[in-house]
Amino acid sequence: MPLSTLEAPNLTERVVAALRDRLAAGDFAQGAKLPSEGELAGVYGVSRTVVREAISQLRAGGYVETRRGIGTFARDASAVTPTFPLAPIDPDALAEVIALLELRISLETETAALAAKRRTPDELRRLEELLAAIGAAAATGGDAPDADFEFHVAVAVATHNHYFADLLRHLGRAMIPRTRIDSAGVARRPRGDYARETNSEHHDVRRAIAAGDSDAARAAMRTHLVNSRERLRGLLGAEPLR
Repeated sequence: MPLSTLEAPNLTERVVAALRDRLAAGDFAQGAKLPSEGELAGVYGVSRTVVREAISQLRAGGYVETRRGIGTFARDASAVTPTFPLAPIDPDALAEVIALLELRISLETETAALAAKRRTPDELRRLEELLAAIGAAAATGGDAPDADFEFHVAVAVATHNHYFADLLRHLGRAMIPRTRIDSAGVARRPRGDYARETNSEHHDVRRAIAAGDSDAARAAMRTHLVNSRERLRGLLGAEPLR
């Protein structure tokens, strides 16, 4: 069973739980447009940033879809059930990937916050180069896990605290879930589309770092990594855990 609104540990999760309950109850018919970010922020008494994170998590879970420039629309809530992709997955390996993502959430959210305050122009250019490489791979149906890994390392380098980058390099490219699990298959998405969606989350991280906004960088990185974890947790039949 999903978390209830009262059990949710933070504002984002309370909005996620409330909207998920409304979707399950049929308050929004399949294909119906959800209220705007501003309207939802008013209803739940939270910031637009919290609403944006909540919508991102709901999108990762398959509850809604976002059409750029148009809005967010409800999907068929009854169709949102955990299913394994066609390729078999070792549950032990999956559990290890999820455990690693939990470590990364605690580590990389603060890494991004520090990078927002300390990055140099050259480091920003490096982030842009890596995002361009991932985007180019997505355009041809690829997913560029090496460039993805290097992006996260580059964020760590921008903290100017070598321990962050040293730890990520020690974990290695296997810290990127799709080097061990068919993440696109899990999400039931074409590989290129999946890469574009996750790279959009990377762009949110880079924009916040470029703006020097630690809070936004922390939130963007957390949203990215939590989304990755939740897409995989569904395969274990686990409750959402933030």
